[in-house]
Amino acid sequence: MAELVVALDYPDAAAAHAMARLLRGTAGWVKVGLELFTADGPAVIAPLKELGFKVFLDMKFFDIPNTVLGAARSAARLGVDMITIHALGGERMAHAAMEGCTLGAPPGALPPLVMAVTMLTSMGPDDLPLGNGGDPSRMALDLAVKAKQYGVNGVVCSGLEVAAVKERCGGGFLCLTPGIRPAKAAADDQRRVVTPGRAVRSGSDFLVVGRPVTMADAPADAARNMLEEMRSA
Repeated sequence: MAELVVALDYPDAAAAHAMARLLRGTAGWVKVGLELFTADGPAVIAPLKELGFKVFLDMKFFDIPNTVLGAARSAARLGVDMITIHALGGERMAHAAMEGCTLGAPPGALPPLVMAVTMLTSMGPDDLPLGNGGDPSRMALDLAVKAKQYGVNGVVCSGLEVAAVKERCGGGFLCLTPGIRPAKAAADDQRRVVTPGRAVRSGSDFLVVGRPVTMADAPADAARNMLEEMRSA
């Protein structure tokens, strides 16, 4: 079954850990992204692991292979369970990320999953470098096929692209889907969004949800409602 990942997009560790405590026993995963990691650094990870969460470190590494190898190794040493790189970094960078995760994994632990970011779900045709003629979903699929060839565990893509990715890359190739919004919820700054049910029916393996859970009056209830919709799908 698909798994729910709650994005802890907070400006400090205290707020993030407070939300994590509220969500304990609902979602099994939390995401630490650029804002939180930049604010409080590696120390934010251990308390989340102690609460029993799997941790998705979403830093979207994109640099020369040697630098990405070192960053992935450092991330693995923190005990995180999944990281992101950019698919545009190419084959050598992807191999370096996988090697870094293997080198940094604690003894007896599995290396973190390496997920390659295709096209951000906040992007539409007008945002692409080639102008209005671009198709984000087509570009995402092209990058996903390349990422599969590179040997990473899966890709980050919109729920609009998951079915095509699974068809081209095989069911064992993982898809992590941000831009999840319940029906009638505000899209915020996302543009290519889908509901939890649609994402699961399309084949998503991980659904990343932030504000619809963390800004709800009762975050744990909001997470449980999403999980129920995912199960029903």
